[in-house]
Amino acid sequence: MVHLPVRHGDRPGALEDAGDRIDELGRAQHRLRGLLSAFLQVQSGVDLDDTLRRIVEVAVELVDARYGALGVVGRDGGLSRFIHQGIDDATVARIGSLPQGLGVLGQLVTRPEPLRADDLSAHPSSVGVPPGHPPMQSFLGVPVQVRGEVYGNLYLTDKRTGSFTAEDEELVLALAGAAGIAVDNARRLADEQERRRWADAVATVREQLLGGTAPGDVLNQITDAVRRLTGSDAARLMAPVGEPGTWTSRAQSGPGLPDSTGVPLTAATSSLVEALVRADGGTVLDLDFSGVPSDRMADQERWGPVLGASLRTADGSEAVLVVGRRRDADPYDPSVAPLLQTFTDQTALALDMAARQRLARSLDVYADRDRIARDLHDHVIQRIFAAGLTLQAVLPQLLADGVPRDRVLDVVGQLDTVIRDIRSTVFDLHSTADDARDPSLRRRVLDALTGSAGTLATSLRTRGPVDALVTGALAADVEAVVREAVSNVTRHAAARSVTVTVTVEGSEAVVVEVVDDGVGIVPTAHRSGLDNLATRAHARGGGFDVAARPEGGTCLRWSSPLR
Repeated sequence: MVHLPVRHGDRPGALEDAGDRIDELGRAQHRLRGLLSAFLQVQSGVDLDDTLRRIVEVAVELVDARYGALGVVGRDGGLSRFIHQGIDDATVARIGSLPQGLGVLGQLVTRPEPLRADDLSAHPSSVGVPPGHPPMQSFLGVPVQVRGEVYGNLYLTDKRTGSFTAEDEELVLALAGAAGIAVDNARRLADEQERRRWADAVATVREQLLGGTAPGDVLNQITDAVRRLTGSDAARLMAPVGEPGTWTSRAQSGPGLPDSTGVPLTAATSSLVEALVRADGGTVLDLDFSGVPSDRMADQERWGPVLGASLRTADGSEAVLVVGRRRDADPYDPSVAPLLQTFTDQTALALDMAARQRLARSLDVYADRDRIARDLHDHVIQRIFAAGLTLQAVLPQLLADGVPRDRVLDVVGQLDTVIRDIRSTVFDLHSTADDARDPSLRRRVLDALTGSAGTLATSLRTRGPVDALVTGALAADVEAVVREAVSNVTRHAAARSVTVTVTVEGSEAVVVEVVDDGVGIVPTAHRSGLDNLATRAHARGGGFDVAARPEGGTCLRWSSPLR
C-alpha cells in the first residue's frame, strides 16, 4: 500500500470544504436549470387561465413547496381569483369559500413586497385558517407585476425541507418577473381575440343590413350578439318614444326575459329609464342596480351590474344599447365599456349605410311607381268606373230581360271594391318612407306595416276619413297597434302575406283589422304583445278580439271610439 506524502499546511478539512463548494455549485446549477425550465414552461402558456395555473405549478416545484397559490387582485382591493395547487377538491369543499385577501395574504395586497416567514401562525398579521384547512407553517409570498402594476401575488407554503431561504426568495422573485411577462402576453392575446369577436359581430350586422334583411330582425341579432359577447343575462335596445322622458324597448335578448318590446316606460316605472333620462345623452352608462327594489324594475327581475352605450345615427335617431347581469353577478371588466361603445358606433355607421342604400334603391323605382300610378289612375280606374256606370245604365233593360237585380248589383259592388283597392295602391306607389311632408295617419300606418312585415307581402286598405278624424294620441295608438300586430304575424304566424284595414265607421269609431294567411293562433306563444293591444283598447273604451279564420290564418280586430 502506497502512502502519498502530506506537505506542510495540507489539512483533511480543506478537501471537505472543496467538496461542499462543489456540491453547492451543483445545487446552484440544478436550481438555475430549474429556473430556466420554469421560465420556458410559464412562457409556453397561451390561454390566461392555463398560464396562471402553470405559474403556480412551476413555483411549487421550483422551491419544493407542498402548497402554492396565485391570488389575482380585484378592483375592490380583494382577491378576485385564487388559483391553488396541492389541495384536493374534497378538502376545498370542506374549507368552503376561497381566501378573500385577509391576514398575511392581505398584507401582500396592501404592501406588495416579498414576505418570508418560518412560522405562518406566529406572524403578526396572521388571522388563522378556517376549519378543515390543512396546517401550514413556512411561508413565502412575492408580488406579480404586469407593466409596473400589481396583478396578483404568488403564495408558497410548507417547504418540504425546512424553511424558505433567501435563495428561494430570489428564485421566486425571478419567476414572478417571468410570470408577469407571461400574464401580459396572455392578456394581450385574449384582448386581441376579444376584439376580433366584436369585429366579427359588427361585420355580421353590416352584412345583414346591406343584404336587405329587415332592420327589425337585425336589431334582434344585435341584442343577441351583444348579450353573448359581454357575458350578460339580458340585452335591450332602448329608444325614446312619444312624450319626453318615455322610452321603450325596440329589441331584446335573454333567456326567460319577459317581452317588453313596444311597452312605454317612464322614470316612475323603470329605474333603467330613470338612469337614461339622467344621463341626458351620455355616451356610456356604468351602473349597478343591486340596491334597487325589484318592484321598480320593469320586468320584475333582480338586476345588478348594467352597462349601456349610445347608438346615434345620421338622421338624428337616438337609442341606447343596454346589457345587464343578475344581482350578485361579477361586475363588468373595464375593458368591456369601450368595446361596447365601438360596437354601437360601428353599428350606427352600418345602419346609416343601409339607409342610404335603401334610399338609392327607392330612387331607382320611384319613377316606375309614378308611371304605374298614373296609368292606374288615368286608364284603369276610369275604365272600370265607366263599366260600372254602363251596368247601372243598362240595369232596367237587364231586369226586363230577366237578369236578377242582385247579380248585377253584386258585380257593381265588386267593381267598387276594385276601384278602392286600386286607389290604395296608387297611394302606396306615391308614398315614400322618408316623406316628412306627409304626416297623415295613412302614411304612418304604411310605415309601421312595411317596417314590421319583413319579407311578407303586404296590403293596406283605408275606408272613411281616417286622416281627418283619427289624430293626436289616438293616431299614435293606431300606429302602435298596427306595428305590434304585424310584428306578431312576422314572428309567430309563419304567414306569406298580411293585410291591414283601417276604417272610420261614421263619426263614432275607428277599427283596425289585421288579417294573415298563417298557421293561426299558437296556444304556447307568449301573449304579452296581444295583452298590450288589449290594454290599449280597454283604456280607450274600445274592443279587442283575435280569432282564427275558417279559411286559415288569423284576424285581429281592434277598435276605439273617436272621442
